[in-house]
Amino acid sequence: MRVEEKKRKIRSDKKRDVKPLIPVDLKECIYSLSYITNTPVKDVVEEICISGVSSSKVMDYLSNYFRRGFSSESTVYMGDMSKEPIRKLYKNIEKERVSTRLKDGHGETYDVIKRLAYALDSTPSLATSFLIEASIKNSDFVDEYMTKHLEEELDQGRLKELKEVLKFLNKNNPYKEEVSLHNLISYIMDELKIGAANLGSSVQNWLDHVKNKE
Repeated sequence: MRVEEKKRKIRSDKKRDVKPLIPVDLKECIYSLSYITNTPVKDVVEEICISGVSSSKVMDYLSNYFRRGFSSESTVYMGDMSKEPIRKLYKNIEKERVSTRLKDGHGETYDVIKRLAYALDSTPSLATSFLIEASIKNSDFVDEYMTKHLEEELDQGRLKELKEVLKFLNKNNPYKEEVSLHNLISYIMDELKIGAANLGSSVQNWLDHVKNKE
């Protein structure tokens, strides 16, 4: 009995290597997130996929391309075989590969991707590419991801200061587009690439620089 339980545990914890081809600009975005947060690319990609399969916003977007039915939690999406296969959307687009490892077991991320692939009438690799793109473009993943890493590295006082700076920038921004946390941190990291140790210390240095200029 104990041997059987151990075998089941090993199977449920198993991870599958996934190496989707994604548009070059999307890969650059992922590598920026990896650099800014000092996190391995494969871990960033995994978090994007986990976030995507649990996001109703992302699933609603993907459902526009379902050729077969798909269910997500309490929502059932209808498929339509007359819809254009997503593989045609990726024609004539420069792509590069990224690698990650996803849990493969009942209800786990790769299991959902396999069902998505069936609904999208595609391979799991292509479904993963589409999921990554949808998660980056159609959810709040980036800002939530950056905020999570900031909260881990900054004390509450510094985090509050950073949010106040963002509030000020948006209040005085002459352009219509809102300055996101990701935009601000990308700017900070570009300014402090030489000698920047990590996200937390870079943000603190930048805040000190801003305060000294006041």
